Amino acid sequence: MFYSFLRGLIRAILFLVNGRATYLHREDLPDGPYVLVGPHRTWFDPVYFALAASPRKFSFMAKEELFQNPIFRWLLYHVNGFSVNRDHPGPSAIKTPVRILRQGDLSLIMFPSGSRHSAELKGGAAVIAKMAGVPLVPAVYQGPLTFKRLFSHKNVTVAFGTPITIDRKLKLNEEGQAQIEKQMQAAFDKLDQEIDPNFHYVDVTGKKD
Repeated sequence: MFYSFLRGLIRAILFLVNGRATYLHREDLPDGPYVLVGPHRTWFDPVYFALAASPRKFSFMAKEELFQNPIFRWLLYHVNGFSVNRDHPGPSAIKTPVRILRQGDLSLIMFPSGSRHSAELKGGAAVIAKMAGVPLVPAVYQGPLTFKRLFSHKNVTVAFGTPITIDRKLKLNEEGQAQIEKQMQAAFDKLDQEIDPNFHYVDVTGKKD
């Protein structure tokens, strides 16, 4: 209930601040759970992803440092967040999201690059999707990259791609991971081109997570 309330509140705030966002290819979203993957471009793109894919609800990974603050910890738990140690992820970084996805009520938002400041894709999303038996759904965000720029009313667009089903027989070794990463990157590039052929992402902070 809190998740739905917060989603409605955030939707109203973003509408007042920036106006109505554009969501493309929502009809391609699966009926069941999936792993939503996209390039991480701003701290609020997961918010827009979750709004765009509504009414489905999502879980997501958050670095464990955020859970040290009691207010953030309470909020994160109530929006289906779970903690991950970025430096030493451990088995729970895979087992927890797989368990959540298998339960069927929630999907998962993941950023294969792991950071807003990296373009290198990593294999965790593919492993989780395969173990849970769910597809990967590529998505991209184009729009303001800072909260301040949201007030400029520059259009926000989220586009979803065709789900990527991972063959259960596919071994996710180095070659298998490379195959899935190539499919994801091709999907991201295709969606970016569809929204704006001249789009080029520039990291506006230059910081390291």
